[in-house]
Amino acid sequence: MVRSIIGVIVGYIVMVILQVAAFMTLYAVVGTNWSFKPHSFQASTRWTLAQFVIIVVTAIIAGLVCASIAKGGRATIGLAIVVLILGLAAAVWKTTLQPPDKTALRLGPVSQVEAMNKAWHPSWVVFLGPVLGAAGVMVGGKLRKRS
Repeated sequence: MVRSIIGVIVGYIVMVILQVAAFMTLYAVVGTNWSFKPHSFQASTRWTLAQFVIIVVTAIIAGLVCASIAKGGRATIGLAIVVLILGLAAAVWKTTLQPPDKTALRLGPVSQVEAMNKAWHPSWVVFLGPVLGAAGVMVGGKLRKRS
């Protein structure tokens, strides 16, 4: 039981660290114009697709880490539930309690901090991320069981 709890916690922390590093690196490499639609803070289609890939890959790694630490059991299911619940709560927060300013005009390059604070996605993107993350965790857990 303790191994399962530790697996869930460590798996989640690994996922968050990898996602932060991946998104910061991606933005530093591709820049503002690739990341956003013209003159807007709406994420570009390319960014959205890259975001989904990052979410799935980091979630698979998190599932592998969780399953490795837990050594069996249902820890990856627990991690998937945590990813889904926290992700959906963040999605509700972003879309209803703290909606983005969709009228903000982007004039040229912006810093990573400004991009992070002002970027916005259609609601379906915000709610699909946690679902993909939970699915990725389950895939990672299944991969660990095979090896």
